[in-house]
Amino acid sequence: FLYFVFQPENLQKNWLREFYQVVHTHKPHFMALHCQEFGGKNYEASMSHVDKFVKELLSSDAMKDYNRARVYLDENYKSQEHFTALGSFYFLHESLKNIYQFDFKAKKYKKVTGKEIYSDTLESTPMLEKEKFPQDYFPECKWSRKGFIRTRWCITDCAFDLVNIHLFHDASNLIAWETSPSVYSGIRHKALGYVLDRIIDQRFEKVSYFVFGDFNFRLDAKAVVETLCAKATMQTIRAADTNEVVKLIFRESDNDRKVMLQLEKKLFDYFNQDVFRDNNGTALLEFDRELSVFKDRLYELDISFPPSYPYSEDSSQGKQYMNTRCPAWCDRILMSHSAKELILKSENDEKIVIYDHIGPNVCMGDHKPVFLSFRIAAGAGKPIANVHKCCVVQ
Repeated sequence: FLYFVFQPENLQKNWLREFYQVVHTHKPHFMALHCQEFGGKNYEASMSHVDKFVKELLSSDAMKDYNRARVYLDENYKSQEHFTALGSFYFLHESLKNIYQFDFKAKKYKKVTGKEIYSDTLESTPMLEKEKFPQDYFPECKWSRKGFIRTRWCITDCAFDLVNIHLFHDASNLIAWETSPSVYSGIRHKALGYVLDRIIDQRFEKVSYFVFGDFNFRLDAKAVVETLCAKATMQTIRAADTNEVVKLIFRESDNDRKVMLQLEKKLFDYFNQDVFRDNNGTALLEFDRELSVFKDRLYELDISFPPSYPYSEDSSQGKQYMNTRCPAWCDRILMSHSAKELILKSENDEKIVIYDHIGPNVCMGDHKPVFLSFRIAAGAGKPIANVHKCCVVQ
């Protein structure tokens, strides 16, 4: 499973090269690619890049063995009420037989043949469910595009949901720093809870599910700053007219009062970025706490890659973080506990399940894509008592 945020300028070639390399290495038979903020921030100017990207993906030599595809692009940016800027791609290898996709309207599985692209408005497509979060979830943002798209699949009697998700960001580093957990963490918690409740409600049979995309999970800002600047003194700078805090400066107590960290609404300038890269940032994983609320509902493999955001968008700076936010593991692949049981694990070769990032040394945009590669045993989802309903095809 793969994920990325698409920035069209000068990145497409790099991005596709790294993506194709992963495809070539792992040779998946069923491949899901979830994208958020499709077209970048400037939709009208960027949608032509999106169309070019889609054509390239569907016709490239690297993807020639994938003879069936489903592409769902939410391109209808003029509809403020519904627009999510999400894109979900699904590719099926020619060797894979009998793949079915669920029709949510007819409540039946249908055999997948050929290549189809759905865009502009997805509301009329019965093969998915799409929702944008209500405006009151994140009132600070005048026009949020956050939401989710859900599809359901059946392979070798194994049925599962794939949910493309984009949760709310941190609007201000200063506000995120004020409380632990932050107010933004609470908003994400509410939105993710809504999605999980939605996909296991009573309308459809319950199946295993994978939720992956940009969760915007952040490190506990207060705890991180207190740890990184444990021996520092803090200077508070306020706006002259409103007395509002506009900047925090943390200086070493000795060592000529060297500045360690400067914090503003959209500035997180820490003097030593190596702490986020060394040993894949493992020392900071203890501050990655947002998923813990959902430990009874969601499972994640161990993270062994550095924080996936915010990377520099300078094409010569593949490993450099931007000084806008505290680096964090925003991009994740999570699953239900029943989905975890589906993943085939070999005692002899632990590499069968791989959870990693793409393009570690290459500029891929401000997010590094994250992928999960695994095998599902044939018939893994088949209940002992009866044959699964996805065998009934219309």
